[in-house]
Amino acid sequence: MRLWRRRRPRPAVMGFWDHVAELRFRLIWGIVAVGGGMVVGLFLYDWLLAEIFLPPYCNVLEAQEIDRPCSLVITTPLEGFRTRIKVSVYLGVVLAMPVLLWHLWRFITPALDRREKRWVVPFVIAGFLLFAAGALLAYFTFERALDFLIAVSGDAVDPLLGPGSYLGLVTFMMLAFGIGFEFPIVLVFLQMAGMVTPRQLSRVRRYAIVGIVAGAAIITPSGDPVTLAALSVPLYVFYELSILVGFVILRRRSGSAGWRFGRRRAQESRTPAASVTDSSP
Repeated sequence: MRLWRRRRPRPAVMGFWDHVAELRFRLIWGIVAVGGGMVVGLFLYDWLLAEIFLPPYCNVLEAQEIDRPCSLVITTPLEGFRTRIKVSVYLGVVLAMPVLLWHLWRFITPALDRREKRWVVPFVIAGFLLFAAGALLAYFTFERALDFLIAVSGDAVDPLLGPGSYLGLVTFMMLAFGIGFEFPIVLVFLQMAGMVTPRQLSRVRRYAIVGIVAGAAIITPSGDPVTLAALSVPLYVFYELSILVGFVILRRRSGSAGWRFGRRRAQESRTPAASVTDSSP
């Protein structure tokens, strides 16, 4: 399949199979973008392991005064290779996030009006920045979580971590935090599509708080209150901000509809009425 060939313009009203074809096209581009980012990750793996992923482990060993070299140990011949591929896939998703967000937005634009379609660039930029903020937050809180997990194991337990378990944990946290920070983007999109309203989100605020804390407890492996609060508090703030954005969108829509109605009435009033001539006998 040639991805670079000129595509036919999308019809004004898309049927079921039109949506399927559009989804296939967007998925293919997403897979290509992740594959390109994965190739970059294969070359950056050694540098990332030495400069990014290992320092939290080294700091924990030093803080707990554990006399052990700061290195990861493989127990099977294929563990190192599998870990390199897994980390490269995660990095591919991160690097391809702008492309994925762009194609996601292009897929949902048929459900939006012309003014809302102009938000594509802010949507992509905000989505990427939120994902990066979540990943950075996970990285900076990972050292405390790892310190808690090793300390709670007891003094008789000597940590000997392998690359699969260690890198799988840190990359999972960064990816989960990054996806979790896309939460306000999803809520704003649902409000733009008319699936939920800001008042509905306000009414279920208490249940949303419980769901946010429960989801953050599942994502954070350590369960310590600092890491839990580091994820749940921003998510709750994003929830409230998405409600405010929803009210702004609703007000603009109502204002735009009223403006169009008034303009149509003014045009109708300026149209001269048809004259009626009386015929004399």
